[in-house]
Amino acid sequence: MSNLSRSSWVLAAVWCALAGLSCSSDSGPSGEAKSGGSRPAAAGAKEEVKIQGAGASFPAPLYMKWFKTYSSAHPGVQIDYQSVGSGKGVQQVIEKIVDFGASDAAMTAEEMAKVDVGVQLLPMTAGSIVLAYNLERVDHLKLTREAYVGIFLGKVTKWNDAKIAAANPGVSLPDGGVNVVVRSDGSGTSYVFTKHLSALSDEFAKQVGTNKQPNWPVGTKANKNDGVAASLIQTPGSIGYIEYGYAKLNPSKLKMAELQNKAGKFVAPAIESGQAALAAITLPEDLIAWMPDPDGEKSYPIVTFTWIIAYKKYPDAQKAQTLKDALGYCLTDGQKAAEPLGYIPLPAGTVSKVKAALDNIK
Repeated sequence: MSNLSRSSWVLAAVWCALAGLSCSSDSGPSGEAKSGGSRPAAAGAKEEVKIQGAGASFPAPLYMKWFKTYSSAHPGVQIDYQSVGSGKGVQQVIEKIVDFGASDAAMTAEEMAKVDVGVQLLPMTAGSIVLAYNLERVDHLKLTREAYVGIFLGKVTKWNDAKIAAANPGVSLPDGGVNVVVRSDGSGTSYVFTKHLSALSDEFAKQVGTNKQPNWPVGTKANKNDGVAASLIQTPGSIGYIEYGYAKLNPSKLKMAELQNKAGKFVAPAIESGQAALAAITLPEDLIAWMPDPDGEKSYPIVTFTWIIAYKKYPDAQKAQTLKDALGYCLTDGQKAAEPLGYIPLPAGTVSKVKAALDNIK
């Protein structure tokens, strides 16, 4: 087994331990879940209901926790979620390979138009995208907007570059090269991150732009959030973008930079700074909202909702009701699992809007 494969396996095993679930396919966690107010039909289902979902790796640890817990409390219900990336998740919804998808990039109007039974996008949680780095003897690092845009444009190539050093007086920055790690797959995390960088820099917007699978001018490529994390862990002098929880798992090997926000303040990624960024967001009727560069002195600058994509019409009424019931649990009692795993619990007003949208699933 290669070092990278071993690192990825270990990281996945740690996720399972943190989420309180078994990595075996034939066993689930202990504990019970409530239905979240939907009809409890699934709990007494006479026939086994199997629901298959696939998509974003960003929320995968939380989704797996939710569905294992729900299935454990509802005999006869099996909900499986495969972390394949947002791009594949959307494509599998379009091709009707799965019962639901998941994406950090939501869906475009063109993509939605390809689904004849309609889709309902449901923001289920939110999270921060962090710049995690592996730099010996540098426990605290501040990055200006100019500095981290420059890193991902391939213009800031040394750790002691003046654009980094100016914000870190007294820090002994090495003269070594900046080893950038980026995503190789079609990724909602990449979409959100490039959307943010495009909001900060016209040059980035023109050269790279907002994309699930951007043509990066620099960087070693790795698959999914856990792959980027594993690559960072084994590569000294590296920096890359991952969901907050993946970096939180390895505090001794991965540190997270404080990023300069729109107000000019350096803010560390945390649940509180993520909540500050979400506070000003009002969801429109389609429940798709972006915050590429949030206002507020306490706001962390890269925060996003992540969506489950359900069909509006299912051929199997019991499956539709079971999915609605499970998602109702995720939006209520399930939100308690978000913060321990590094995700931002949804504000109460957002939960109300999303629960109402469950009625669009038939």
